Amino acid sequence: MSTEARKPPLQIALKIRRILGGKAGWNGVAVQFAFAAILGWIGYEIVSNARANLENQHIAAGFGFLRNNAGFDVNQTLISYTGSDTFLRVFVVGLLNTLVVSVVGIVFATVIGFIVALCRLSPNWLLSRVGEIYVEVIRNLPLLFQILFWYLAVLAALPNPRQSISLLGIAFLSNRGLVVPSPIGQGGLGPFLAVLALGIVASLVLRFHARRALFQEGRMIRIWPYVLGALFGLPLATMLVFGLPFTFELPQLRGFNFAGGSRIIPEFVALTVALSTYTAAFIAEIVRAGILSVHQGQMEAGSSLGLSRGATLRLIVVPQAMRVIVPPLTNQYLNLTKNSSLAVAIGYPDLVSVFAGTSLSQTGQAIEIIAMTMGVYLLISLLTSAVMSVYGWHVSRSLGA
Repeated sequence: MSTEARKPPLQIALKIRRILGGKAGWNGVAVQFAFAAILGWIGYEIVSNARANLENQHIAAGFGFLRNNAGFDVNQTLISYTGSDTFLRVFVVGLLNTLVVSVVGIVFATVIGFIVALCRLSPNWLLSRVGEIYVEVIRNLPLLFQILFWYLAVLAALPNPRQSISLLGIAFLSNRGLVVPSPIGQGGLGPFLAVLALGIVASLVLRFHARRALFQEGRMIRIWPYVLGALFGLPLATMLVFGLPFTFELPQLRGFNFAGGSRIIPEFVALTVALSTYTAAFIAEIVRAGILSVHQGQMEAGSSLGLSRGATLRLIVVPQAMRVIVPPLTNQYLNLTKNSSLAVAIGYPDLVSVFAGTSLSQTGQAIEIIAMTMGVYLLISLLTSAVMSVYGWHVSRSLGA
């Protein structure tokens, strides 16, 4: 017989009270059971009310509506789409549009944020003040206002396609967006991409080897000639052997609009610029705080070794500051992704606009569509957090923390 079974019933009851009620005793147990009962009752009422409303409106619950024809067009699609496609296709189109604006915004926000942070820490008075003004102005203006500013006050004020601004005669900027040459794949595209991927992998391996030799053995290895050869020499040789990987279709003005080429819609530009600049203001302060968290002696040690200020920041200070930077930086990436849902204000066809907006109004499947939209944003947030957590672990491990 086990020790637990030999315990008197009173001791078992006291143990249960201690686990469930804590210091509050049996009162805490009663409160928790009452709270659980209230939550169960609220959930039951919500489900019952939703079921009754669906029956009254003659709406069938479930995800069968995803196989129905959508019946509307979308002005930006990364995959082929027509109005006769299904709502499931609309969901994929909106998801891809959300992902592309989020990824592009994260890249630009990170670059701008690091540059502004270095400007704020610069000994140059003018650069420092410019960085400070940027942070204080952009960070304290509502994001929706900035999106509308870029869309209505900047892009909408551009000339029409007939009077568009020509960029080297191959790209044209107007109030209908930016039209650029469109690449068309040729026979040598496959070998070119394979060799380019191989060159990127080889460059990363060389960089890892050079940094390891620098930090562990103190040897500085010059790798840039090999990197240039891997990234440019090998693809060029592949082009000479297999031919051009692609050609470009140039846009041409026909009537009142351009034909040919690829068009970047103004909604995408306005949303990307606003998200990038707004989030960059917060990232700049995060990076500045991370750099300031590193002891000043590290900068002095780098100077004593003959390193320039830029080299000291790049090789000594910033790698140590990343341990402080990564956690709040992850929050900003999540905020940017969720803030992209404001695209509905200017008509950018993201997931919220075309799926949780237009599709919901046409089908009436509010519960299913909202649940799918919530699940997508939750999954994106969890994946982003997981990737940044792995990166933060790698940073801490490389510093021996």
